[in-house]
Formats: sequence, C-alpha cells, structure tokens
Amino acid sequence: MSRNRPPRTAVITGIGVVAPNGLGADAFWKATQSGLSVLDRVTREGCTELPLWVAGEVHGFDAAASIEERYVVQTDRFSHFALAAADLALSDARFGRSEWESDPYSVGVVTAAGSGGGEFGQRELQRLWGQGPRFVGPYQSIAWFYAASTGQISIRHGFKGPCGVVASDEAGGLDAFAHAVRAIGQGSAAVLAGATEAPLAPYSIACQLGYEDLSPRKEPDRAYRPFTSDACGFAPGEGGAMFVVEDERTARRRGAPVRASLLGHAATFTGARRWADSADGLAHAIRGALTEARCAPEEIDVVFADALGTPAADAAEARAIAKALGRRGRTVPVTAPKTGTGRAYCAASVLDTAAAVLAMEHGMVPPTPNVFDVCHDLDVVTGSARPAELRTALVLSRGLMGSNSALVVRKAPADPSA
Repeated sequence: MSRNRPPRTAVITGIGVVAPNGLGADAFWKATQSGLSVLDRVTREGCTELPLWVAGEVHGFDAAASIEERYVVQTDRFSHFALAAADLALSDARFGRSEWESDPYSVGVVTAAGSGGGEFGQRELQRLWGQGPRFVGPYQSIAWFYAASTGQISIRHGFKGPCGVVASDEAGGLDAFAHAVRAIGQGSAAVLAGATEAPLAPYSIACQLGYEDLSPRKEPDRAYRPFTSDACGFAPGEGGAMFVVEDERTARRRGAPVRASLLGHAATFTGARRWADSADGLAHAIRGALTEARCAPEEIDVVFADALGTPAADAAEARAIAKALGRRGRTVPVTAPKTGTGRAYCAASVLDTAAAVLAMEHGMVPPTPNVFDVCHDLDVVTGSARPAELRTALVLSRGLMGSNSALVVRKAPADPSA
C-alpha cells in the first residue's frame, strides 16, 4: 500500500448466522436477546449412547434448500453451515456478483475450524472398512479438511483474493477477523470471514470425550453454568457465522449498511489447560487489542466472555478482565449468550461477535441463560436483557490448548456524507 494513501478501516457490512437458536441474524438475535436456552439432550444419529449428554444442535437446517447439490455432496455439515451463512452475509451486505465480477482478486475468504468434517470422514471410513476402497468417494480427501469451507466458498462464488484457514485452537474464530482486517489494510475490497463447526458426530464426539472441561451433566439447564458455584464444564454446540468485512470508504461509496468497525485484535498463548497462567495471557491479549484500537478501558461498554465453565478457567477469566480493565472490570456488563446454545469451539466467538454487533445496534445486553448465582466479582447479566447505551464491545476467546484472543468492535458511526 502506498504511504501516501490514507489508512483503511475494516468494517462489518453483512452478518450471516446458522445457530442452534436461529437461522439468520434476525432469528438469532430475537432468541439471544430473550435469553432462550436451546441446550438439550443430544439427538444426532449415532450419538445418543455416547457419554456426551447435552449440546446445542442446529435443527431445521436443510443444506439442499440453498446450496447446489454438487457442493452438498462434496462437503461436510460444517461446510454446509459456512456456505449457507456466507450467502446470508452477502445478502445482508447487498454484496452481489456485480460488486466483484470485474475484479475477483479483490475479494478473499478466511475461516477458522477446530473439528473439521467428522461426519463426512466417518461415513467414508466406514465404507472403507465395511465394503472396501472402491466404495470410498473421492471427496473424502478434502471434505474433512479444516480448509474445506474456505475453499468451497471461494470456488462457489469465484473469489480469488487472499484466502486462508486459521487453525489456532478455539480462539481462531477471532483470529480470522484479524486476517480479514490485514487483507483489507493491504488493499482487498472485501473478505468473507468467520467460522462454523459441526462437532456432533460419533467420531467427533469420541475425540472430545478426552476433554476434562466437557460437562458431564445430563440436565440441559445445569450442564453449562459458568461463573457459578455449580460450574462443571461446557456443553458443546454446532453452527456458526460468516461476515462480510469491507473497507469502510468502499462500503459507503456503494451504499452498503455499515454495521460495526473492527478496531483491534491481539492473541497470546499460555499452554494447554494452564488456566492460572491464562489470566495473564488473556489480560495481555485484551491490553493488546485495546492498544491497537486506541481504546481506553473505560470505553468498553460490554464484555462477551469466553465463559469456559470450570471453576479454574472462570476464575482466571475474571482476573484477566480485572487486570486489563482495572476498575472498569468490576462494573462493565459481562455476558455469555453461548450458555444457551453451546460452546461451538471456533464458532463460539464469531457467534459472540454477531451478538455483540446486534447488541450495539439494539442498545441491549443479552442475558447469560441458565446462570443466576454468580460467584465471581463480575457484573454478569442474568435473567433478562439489560438496556444500555453500547458503543464499544470486547469479545474474548480461549482455547483448550492454550490460545487466547481478544477483539474490540465498535458500533458503526453515522455516514459522514449523509
């Protein structure tokens, strides 16, 4: 980029959501604002006898209704979610083919994934074991892979700009935004960014059963209760969200609805399950994100917490918020809507980012479902949504393997040319 060219601001112009509590941003926000919990007993085929009892499942999603058959048969459920969410985001941003047809190299795609295509991979491996190699489909080589969603979105739409996949633990959902912002700063017109997960297949669940932080509870309303004395781990979820990220001047020039600005991001690493160390690591990431955003702690109006749901991890997050935000850490509203939908690994933080943007637009902090008796020095919003003037949100994410990430998002300013 030329030194004489003014810096570019990355903004969100489109949001596409496929979540356990709603398909589309409007349905997702209505359920999130109301504090609806859709956690329930696992019903996915082949999973009901496994010792993972409660999760957030996406119901009513028909991939074939919105995605061409040739893409459906080539991809796993997690990519089906991504393809559908990308369509919703593009529509929300009014980003039609005419916007990129003349320069397909100006639009990129970056996604994050933690579990990959377990359902597709298991089906093909069962054919290998039961019927032989001639019965294994050719797409087994790509459909399970973490990069499948990025590749299929770019192929389907003809996007030829900077593309990538982030495999940086669960915090990768927020890290995907950092890659998108960098691409915008280097001259890309737009980037499709986000994360989707589909970890509720027998093979995928078998891999998760080794996680000590997975909730053992069978009661949906008690399985995932972070920041409480009853905290016993997290309930997983599926789904996710995709976003259209654009240069602000370009977006306003074409009349796109600018929904929020991506101001700052930072990431650290503190080691697998070293929750005591994660307090310093997460605090350092928060400070880094605030510095990049040129944002003071007092300017943070709401925190969307990582909310792992174990006593040690919750205590570490509370300390991190206090360390990084100082006195503001005791009074800022904190929420974790994911307790009603499940912790969808890499997709958890992008769903939180969608909720943060919608919360700022509606002036409402959504509640933390199933959480009431908070036992940490945090102002956790529980019970019902809290009206508030929201301008700047902080979204936090940590991974079981030790990644920490923080993102500062600001409500879209009024169009100066309007």
